[in-house]
Amino acid sequence: MSPPVGLAAFLVVVIATAVVGFYGLRISRTTGDFYVASRTVPPWWNASAIGGEYLSAASFLGVAGLILLSGTDALWFPVGYTAGYLMLLLFVAAPLRRSGAYTIPDFTEARLESKAVRRVTSLVVVAVGWLYIVPQLHGAGLTIRISTGLPSWVGALAVVVVVYLTVAAGGMRSITFVQAFQYWLKLTALAVPVVFLLLHQSGGTAIPVPEAVNPTGLPAAGGYQTVSLLVALLFGTLGLPHVLVRFYTNPDGRSARRTTLIVLGLLSVFYLFPTAAGLLGRMYAPELARGGRSDALVLLLPGELVGGTVGELLSALVVAGAFAAFLSTTSGLMVSLAGVISQDLLGGNVRGFRIAALLAAVVPLVFALVTDSLGLAGSVGLVFAFTASTICPVLLLGIWWRGLSDAGAIAGMLTGAVLCGGAMVAATLLGSGTAPAWLAQPAAWTVPAAFAVMVLVSLATRQRIPGTVTRVMTRLHVPERPLADGR
Repeated sequence: MSPPVGLAAFLVVVIATAVVGFYGLRISRTTGDFYVASRTVPPWWNASAIGGEYLSAASFLGVAGLILLSGTDALWFPVGYTAGYLMLLLFVAAPLRRSGAYTIPDFTEARLESKAVRRVTSLVVVAVGWLYIVPQLHGAGLTIRISTGLPSWVGALAVVVVVYLTVAAGGMRSITFVQAFQYWLKLTALAVPVVFLLLHQSGGTAIPVPEAVNPTGLPAAGGYQTVSLLVALLFGTLGLPHVLVRFYTNPDGRSARRTTLIVLGLLSVFYLFPTAAGLLGRMYAPELARGGRSDALVLLLPGELVGGTVGELLSALVVAGAFAAFLSTTSGLMVSLAGVISQDLLGGNVRGFRIAALLAAVVPLVFALVTDSLGLAGSVGLVFAFTASTICPVLLLGIWWRGLSDAGAIAGMLTGAVLCGGAMVAATLLGSGTAPAWLAQPAAWTVPAAFAVMVLVSLATRQRIPGTVTRVMTRLHVPERPLADGR
């Protein structure tokens, strides 16, 4: 792809994001607009926004690259992403919406009547958000380097600046419009090139796939590592702060459930295309598996298989979709982090929200600039493992078990954070090729450990169970009355 075409694709996405975000700014007036869009987002719109922020760099770039390397053995990865949302529908969506909280720390404090639980939850949420933003910025750097020839830091910095301006200007109300638009842009940006390439290559001769080293460190199907990563994907989805905050924007629990059902459909449709792109690359451009270029497969494939003006245009469309992925996921994470930081440290007003958004943006940008990019799917998978070991247990037990105490919640979250975080650090120091499986993919043992500690400590501290537990549990599980007009 020629640099002018790549740069033009990037600028189009940035301008479109700014225009859509400005529309949201016009109707963002109150604190509720900034934090939860005043809880008035209808299911289809909210589902599109969730699809926009959930389908990150790992989904847009990483899944196709993983399938290029591992073939059909890697199909469990998009399945795990989508199945995690089914668990979200069954166990979390409606009760969390009924809680009436603005953020996850709001929920844990209200459920357990503990400032200490709130502080620990806030620290974990911020850590998860920062860890998740870094791969998005690495993906932006990869895309800007391949499409324009500019240094990687330009892509990371551009994403942070654009997202911060959008978030600070209009908060949740503004990015809801942006993310919904970006889901459909991402779907189009993958679907059109993939369908064209399928038609173009029909009847073509496939090339044998060479031996390739998997730079993501992710396993093929079967064995401990696959089971562990599936645990991370299934349970990690339940604790992603930028996804959970979306359910606070629904009008009621029924809308939250309907939103989740629509999201399942949107995700299922989307994942058809990175899967097809990975298989196309495996059949017709296996040389892209060499040299650590697998994450760039969807960016390079049109030029490899078609070339010419048509290939340039298809590549430009993919680049636009890739930047939409980075922008939408980063914006969702930044809003959730800004909400937590501003509520706990800066008074919870609009000015505090904007200052917190700046902090939420700068820290991961620094980390992204001083670290090297790993395989996008692999790095995001580890974030899911950390989330599954920390936020997920306190949410599930807080929603479904009356016996949870504040001491149990704190002990479980800290156990999961120390065990999973320690495993991630140890695996990084040892290297992906030499780290044992139980360190490379720790969720299979860190998630049960966190649940077990949370339950055992709660049983040992029954006297710390809040006296309001019956009232709070009733609020979580009794459906709201429908409005008078039947909505």
